[in-house]
Amino acid sequence: MSAPKQRGRDGCPAAAESDRIVYHLTGIEHQYDALLAELPGIRIRFALKACPVDEVLHCLAVRGAGFDAASPTEIIQALNAGAQPHHIHYGNTVKSDRDIAAAHRLGVGTFATDSVEDVTAIARHAPGARVFCRLATSGDGALWGLNRKFGCSPGDAVRVLATAREAGLTPAGLSVHVGSQQMTGEAWQQALDTLAATLTALAGRGIVLDHVNLGGGLPALGYRDRHGNPLDPPLDKIFTVLREGMDHLRALSPAPLGFVMEPGRHLVADHGAVRAHVSRLTRRRQPDGTGVHWLYLSCGKFNGLYEMDRLTHHMVFPGHAADEEHVLAVVAGPTCDSDDAYGGGRHPVRVPASLVSGDPVWILSAGAYATSYTTQGFNGIRPLPCVCVRRQEGHH
Repeated sequence: MSAPKQRGRDGCPAAAESDRIVYHLTGIEHQYDALLAELPGIRIRFALKACPVDEVLHCLAVRGAGFDAASPTEIIQALNAGAQPHHIHYGNTVKSDRDIAAAHRLGVGTFATDSVEDVTAIARHAPGARVFCRLATSGDGALWGLNRKFGCSPGDAVRVLATAREAGLTPAGLSVHVGSQQMTGEAWQQALDTLAATLTALAGRGIVLDHVNLGGGLPALGYRDRHGNPLDPPLDKIFTVLREGMDHLRALSPAPLGFVMEPGRHLVADHGAVRAHVSRLTRRRQPDGTGVHWLYLSCGKFNGLYEMDRLTHHMVFPGHAADEEHVLAVVAGPTCDSDDAYGGGRHPVRVPASLVSGDPVWILSAGAYATSYTTQGFNGIRPLPCVCVRRQEGHH
């Protein structure tokens, strides 16, 4: 599919005919290649939940990626996108007996776990499977810590994998997840130190693993904080910590040790943009008597911008110059839910003062979770249609 021919003065697409989310497949492919160049030898299992769009999954599968799936439905979608069953793992530690059996029938042979009870169920419904145990992390430094529901202590991981061996499963690996949009290298270093201690404890029990899964958490680069300032994650430092940590774990292991990673937003966030339009720019008097500008958009928390409570996206308004008069406005979606606003409506963003109803807006770095978190039509507002394009080099 070709790109829109009309472009704004800043190189972004000009107004489209209707609201949509647009994915740049070439950009996603380049991001995948860049990640492999930074971490040579790593196997990518794309976190399918971040962007369950068939065209995106297919372009990654063709590139050589596998998939981190969280349900049989996601496994089927990955298979339909061209992935082989041995390139898919069931990465959810929360799964029913029925779902374990379904994944096993679909040919998936590697399962995440973090409890003895789950290992027992896998042994019963997916006999002979490979399992990797997820270690708990603090989640410190991430926009979403993901530290409450998943993961176990190093001591419990040893017990879980020993139980797996006794049950006829293959104790194959360990995994971590340092939190989504992790902004520090220190979090990765702490996780790597925990992995090293656990590998050593397992070797003392005669359990030798064949891989370590470094999980997700790699940040996107185009996000802004609640005040509109670039987040600027230290990606170079993170990659340096990961390379050095991988070398250390290889040296500790009594057998060759492979590495897996589950990037999601890192591959797709900055290569997806939402095309929406202005519903209204208005000035309202708050209960305390102060006047506040509000910019209502046709797209919000429930149809493409689910993560707007934690971050803001850079917005481009075609036809409006950067040097024209601007106002600070709270940006909000179209629904009657008070959570449907950037930062919960507490952090205004600089926008053109001359905006009128119907003006187009491009919301950048919106490619992660834009489709998977949408509702089926809250308040009667339909999900965004999805378009995948390939653009010429030099366009952003």
